[in-house]
Amino acid sequence: MEENPLLNRVRESAQDLFTRVQNIRHHLHAHPELSFKEFKTAEFVTDELESIGIEVQRMSTTGVVGLIKGLKGDGPVVALRADLDALPIQEKNDTDYVSKNEGIMHACGHDVHTASLLGAAHILQSLREEFGGTIKLIFQPGEELLPGGASIMIADGVLENPAPQQIYAQHVFPSLPAGHVGFRSGMYMASTDELHVTVYGKGGHAAMPKDYVNPILIASTIIAALNAFFMDEKTRLRSAGETPTVLAFGKITGMGATNVIPETVSIEGTFRTMSEDWRNKAHEFLIRTAEGIAKEMGGRCEFRIDRGYPVLFNDNEITDRAKWAAEEYLGAHRVHELDLRMTAEDFAFYSQKIPACFYRLGTASSDGKFTAGVHSPVFDIDEKALETGAGLLAWIALRELNIK
Repeated sequence: MEENPLLNRVRESAQDLFTRVQNIRHHLHAHPELSFKEFKTAEFVTDELESIGIEVQRMSTTGVVGLIKGLKGDGPVVALRADLDALPIQEKNDTDYVSKNEGIMHACGHDVHTASLLGAAHILQSLREEFGGTIKLIFQPGEELLPGGASIMIADGVLENPAPQQIYAQHVFPSLPAGHVGFRSGMYMASTDELHVTVYGKGGHAAMPKDYVNPILIASTIIAALNAFFMDEKTRLRSAGETPTVLAFGKITGMGATNVIPETVSIEGTFRTMSEDWRNKAHEFLIRTAEGIAKEMGGRCEFRIDRGYPVLFNDNEITDRAKWAAEEYLGAHRVHELDLRMTAEDFAFYSQKIPACFYRLGTASSDGKFTAGVHSPVFDIDEKALETGAGLLAWIALRELNIK
């Protein structure tokens, strides 16, 4: 079958823009900013978009939205999203573009996402005569920090005026080599909630058990009981409707001593699942069970659940189309099926509102370099991934507008 001439133009543009996109990524990587403090990053993105004639709107303090209007008239509105924030990690790489900001690093690849979307913006702006409709470029703050910049931008109207019919985003993935991508339709990433439990007992001298109620023992019983329920696969799956679920406690603090029983103990953990309905029911179960155990043992507990990001659901239809576009652009052998992940992403907020597709961008090199995981102080990428990131985003958007 003869290849679409526009596909070759996108590929050639991505190749021609590689050095510029690489320089953008180096600048962003060297000047990272924490969640909701991306002031200079937002200015940089704004300047880059305006320099090529793209209409820009600032919103949610450090969010940037650009609009590219096709010259073939009205049509669909397609949104492309990148995140701007970095992490509180001290970088340990030795590169020319190492972070200049002490204790802050783009260890999750948001510099890659932003540079790729800016590259896609260059490509799409240069091809406006080829499509009708509008491409909405969303540069979003605060993905790494609750309540998530996506939720704030949605509340501030990012999915309005104009309202996109669908939205796409990509994320670095060191488990795949550069030039490869991964997709999964349907449930993809879990909801995430933070658990904060305070157990109250009665302190005292450890040698006099009749005089105290040990909150450490109560807390341990709560952890063991909840863990037993969620580790019992048959019981949990029957309750959850066969929905993958994770409950884990990572911190317990009781300020006693070898012979001192404390008054209180705090427990912190995470709860993750793939069903919003089961998520709500499980919250009730967690609170009810913990409070009941504490009461039976002579104490009490306060169980606070900080709701985090929802389940990320990739719309079947648009994800299938994006996968086909990727196979056209890269070749089917470079497009992979992804496994479910119990990690979380605030892109999920968009997926709860409109059809969404969140896919993975391979960043490892063929020689085995750049395989360090995200959130690592030595995370980096094979920068050939930037060419794929910019070009494929542009091609997916074009495929959705006027050349289906």
